[in-house]
Amino acid sequence: QVQLVESGGGLVQAGGSLRLSCAASGRTFSLYGMGWFRQAPGKEREFVADISPSGGVLDYADPVKGRFTISRDNAKQLVHLQMNSLKPEDTAVYYCTARERGVARYDYWGQGTQVTVSS
Repeated sequence: QVQLVESGGGLVQAGGSLRLSCAASGRTFSLYGMGWFRQAPGKEREFVADISPSGGVLDYADPVKGRFTISRDNAKQLVHLQMNSLKPEDTAVYYCTARERGVARYDYWGQGTQVTVSS
């Protein structure tokens, strides 16, 4: 089992920045790929970014490429999502998630943190 707790959400004006963090506990953090998803009101949950267990492979959804950066600190069991140039359409609940190495399915989810971008 892996437990995930997000932090760092809040209210920001368009064009601003936020940094989300996710603290993991449980099994060996470095064995898991980590991801961020988001869900806006009335919409389905969507993929935002993923980072491989070693941190060497990154993947981003097209709407956030060039604006968001995912990173991880395996020693501290943390994963971050740096969000720059935020837009109102980035408003959503952001979820941290984990997948076992080599597996595409995300099996572990945090409770989510709200990000609201005002225009």
